[in-house]
Amino acid sequence: MSILTKISQLFSKNISDQRIGIAFQQQGVSLCSIPPQYLGKVDEQSQTAKVLFQQEKVNSANFSQAIQTLHKNYQLEGTAHLVLNEAQSQIVQVDKPSLSESEIHSALKWQIKDLVSISPNNMVLDYYDAPLLAGGKEKINVVCAPLDELKKLLAATEHGKVKISSITTQEFAFANLLAPQNEANLLVCQQPNEEVVLIIVKQQQIYFHRRLRGFAQIGSKTADELSFGIIDDISLEIQRSTDYFERQLKQAPIKEIKVLLPIKLESVFIEKLAENSAVPVSTLELPRPYHHHREFAAALGASLESIPENIEDQAEGEVLAGARYDS
Repeated sequence: MSILTKISQLFSKNISDQRIGIAFQQQGVSLCSIPPQYLGKVDEQSQTAKVLFQQEKVNSANFSQAIQTLHKNYQLEGTAHLVLNEAQSQIVQVDKPSLSESEIHSALKWQIKDLVSISPNNMVLDYYDAPLLAGGKEKINVVCAPLDELKKLLAATEHGKVKISSITTQEFAFANLLAPQNEANLLVCQQPNEEVVLIIVKQQQIYFHRRLRGFAQIGSKTADELSFGIIDDISLEIQRSTDYFERQLKQAPIKEIKVLLPIKLESVFIEKLAENSAVPVSTLELPRPYHHHREFAAALGASLESIPENIEDQAEGEVLAGARYDS
C-alpha cells in the first residue's frame, strides 16, 4: 500500500532482489536493507545476504552525502524505495479534473500551483483518490515534490548496484505496516525527532491523515509529562479525527488504535491513551524478525510490498544495526 511516484525506468541490467528502504528525516537518513529470503525468495545469493539497519545523523543539506557514505561503508545493492519527509513534499486536496488519466498529471501542476510553494516547472507529482462525501464532487489528494531536489537524491542513490524503484511519503510507509483488514484502524505513528502523524486506514486505503505539531520531542518526556497534558492533547486530536471520519465521511467507527512510537515509554503511552479511549489501543507491530527496529519503521514500510502472513519462522540472518553522527 503506497503512492509510488516513478521517476526513472529500470534498465535491463541485473539488479539484486535485496530491497532497500531509505527514509529522510529532519535530522538524518535511516536505511534498512531486507534480503530476498524475507520475501520468500531463497537462492544461493540470499543465503549470504545481510539485514542492515543504519542511520546517518545529518541535516537536510547533507542527505546526498549521507547516502554516499552508506554506499561506501556497506556496498549497497538492490531496489531502493525512498521516503520523503514533511519538508520534502506537500499534499493538497482538489477537485478531480474531468480529464483522461493520461492528461490529469500535466493539468494538476497548474491546478495546484497557488496551493503549494513548488513551481509547476520544478514539480513532480502523483495523486490518490480521496474518500467521496455523500453527494459531493469527486476529489483527489495530490502529492508533489521539487524535481531539482529529487534529482540530487537520485544521483546519490542510484550508484553501483542500486536502482530506485519508488518514492513515497511517511504516511504511506506507515500504513503499509498494517496487515490488510476490513475494519478501520487509526494509527498513531512517529519516527525519531519527527512530528506525530495520525492515519486512518481501512481496506488498505488511507482515508485520513494529519500531522500533530509540537510532539517531535515526545521521546524525551517523563511518564508524568506524558500522563499530565501530552496524552490528553493527543487524545483530543484523535477524537477530532475520528469525528471527521465518522460524521463527515459517513464511515463506521474505527475498531482499534495502533501506536508506533520509538520511545522508551511507548508502553506507558499506550496504557494511558487506552484510559482515554473507547476502543482498544495496542502496539503497531513490525514484521518479525525485524520488530525491534521501530526507529526504522518508515524505511521498513516503504521497502515492503505487503506484510507476509507467516514470517516468524524465517531466518533473520546477520543483522547489522547502528547509527553514525555527523560532527
